[in-house]
Amino acid sequence: MATAAPKLDPRSSISASTASPLIAGRLALDFANTASSAHSLNWSQFIGFLADARVVTQERATRLSALLTSEPEAVEAVLAKILRLRGTLLGIFSAFVRRKPFPKTWAEPINEILQITEGHDELVLQGELWRLQYVAREEGLEWLLAAIARSAAELLIEGPEAPIRRCANAKCRLFFYDDSRTHRRRWCAMSLCGNRHKVAAFQRRQPKRRNS
Repeated sequence: MATAAPKLDPRSSISASTASPLIAGRLALDFANTASSAHSLNWSQFIGFLADARVVTQERATRLSALLTSEPEAVEAVLAKILRLRGTLLGIFSAFVRRKPFPKTWAEPINEILQITEGHDELVLQGELWRLQYVAREEGLEWLLAAIARSAAELLIEGPEAPIRRCANAKCRLFFYDDSRTHRRRWCAMSLCGNRHKVAAFQRRQPKRRNS
């Protein structure tokens, strides 16, 4: 009997009013991290994520947001695939962090997106540097997931030694790709949990004030 892809626990829901920062270093990891701030991930939040990650332009994001009114059934259908893919990635990346295997059926949502979306690589100039960007063929709405699925597939083929980590802050636990020189990065970002840890450690070392 096939093992079902992992599902999100509703109890892990956190207020969706605060978006997760894009600190992971890989698109698929940043997408998985949206679960920390938006358990249900509505259409506006998903399109906002794509715009923040520069998968779509702000102009395109505005047009896509309007589909919630003009094509609600199509939006609802793709949202189900969006949540299924994210739930699967959460399970897969958690297994990577624990250095544990996962059922091959968990790769099915990724393959489904890869199979129904086609595209090409394209050179894009960012600042003074060129980078290679995957551009999906725009048919239906599944193409919006193409870059995420491709990013996830690239992580999977790195194998069990892929440097996927979770923030050492137990109240954070965001995923990130550890491409540091020593591969001993602990925090999602020094400007976030890293600095908080340093401040807390400093305060613990300070002698208690004497009662006046």
